[in-house]
Amino acid sequence: MGKGYVGVLGGQFVPELLIPPLFELEKAYETIGQSDEFKAALLDLLENYAGRRTPMSFCPTLSEELGFNLWLKREDLLHTGAHKMNNTLGQCLLAKHMGKKSVLAETGAGQHGVATAAAAASLGMGCTIYMGATDVKRQALNVARMKLLGATVVPVESGTKTLKDAINAALRAWIVEQADTLYCFGTCAGPHPFPTLVRELQSIIGNETKEQVKQQIGRLPD
Repeated sequence: MGKGYVGVLGGQFVPELLIPPLFELEKAYETIGQSDEFKAALLDLLENYAGRRTPMSFCPTLSEELGFNLWLKREDLLHTGAHKMNNTLGQCLLAKHMGKKSVLAETGAGQHGVATAAAAASLGMGCTIYMGATDVKRQALNVARMKLLGATVVPVESGTKTLKDAINAALRAWIVEQADTLYCFGTCAGPHPFPTLVRELQSIIGNETKEQVKQQIGRLPD
C-alpha cells in the first residue's frame, strides 16, 4: 500500500486544500519531531508540567475477586486527569517549533479539549476547540475548564451535534487558518499523518509500563 496506510486502512481522504498543511505537518514531524532538541523539550514538559512518569498500582481486592493480578497504569493522575496530555503537549510543541501561533482541536467528552487548552496555555499559544452542541451541554464542567485555560469553545450545531461533526468543523476551519494554526488531533484517526503522530506520542505509556512491570514483578505480563 501507499504511504500513510496500515494494511488497507489509512490514507488522506480530505479536501485538496488540506493536503498542503498535512504535508507540512508530516515533514515537520520527520525532521523537527525527531531532533534531540525537540525530544528533550517534550520530555521536560511531560515530566515537569504533565507529571510523568505515572505510577503503576497493584489492585489486591479486585485481583482476588477476578482471579488474576490486576495492575493499573495511573494516567488519571496526569495533569488534566487523563492520558491526553501526552499527545497535546507533543503536537502543540511541534506547532510552536513550526512557527504557528495557535492550535485548534475537536473534542467529544472534553478531555482532549481540556488537555489541548492546557498545553497551548503552557506554551503561550492561542487555542480554539470545536465541540458538538450536544456535548457542550452534557460536558459543561469540561467546557468551563477549557475556557478557564484561555481557550475559545465553538459549539457545532450541524449533524448530530457530537464528535464527528466537531471534527468536520475543525477541519473546515483549518483550511482557512492553516498559515498560522495547526490542528491538534485527539486520537488515532483522521488523515495521515495524525494516526502515526498520536500513536508515537502515546507510546510513552507502554514504554513506561514495560520498565515498571519488570521492576515491580520481575517480568512482562503473561
